Amino acid sequence: MGSFWGSLKKNRTKIWVGAITLLLVLYLVVSLQRSLLLLGDANLVAKGIGAAYLVLPIVGAWALIRELLFGARTEQMAKVLEAEGGLPVDNLPRTPGGRIIRAAADAEFEKYKAEAEAAPGDWRSWFRLSCAYDASGDRKRARASMRDAVKLFRGQPTGAGR
Repeated sequence: MGSFWGSLKKNRTKIWVGAITLLLVLYLVVSLQRSLLLLGDANLVAKGIGAAYLVLPIVGAWALIRELLFGARTEQMAKVLEAEGGLPVDNLPRTPGGRIIRAAADAEFEKYKAEAEAAPGDWRSWFRLSCAYDASGDRKRARASMRDAVKLFRGQPTGAGR
């Protein structure tokens, strides 16, 4: 029984992603059904609302697929780095509440920034830079750096080297 709970704890994020995905898919199906009902109505205003409402499930499905692929590719890159021993070590000091001390993260960030600037075509350096941005609290740049890492990992050109 201990193995079950250990596995459950280890996969907690995946379980939450699965639950949220299931709820979003349910919402998208209901939205699609409602939009089709409105499109079938004789009233022109209802048809217009149905057409506008049809956009929601399309955009939602696209965003869901994009995010799931992003997460899967990020996890795949993390596994490669872990196997190579190249994952950044999480040894930054923390507050009693568990938050990373910003000054320490900012100091560590410079090392990863220099690494990415020295090797702009290496997805590993962009992955580590993304982790450094995240530790420093800059989620927007962390995500942009991870997108660059994913593109490089897949062999695509990037906007890296900003």
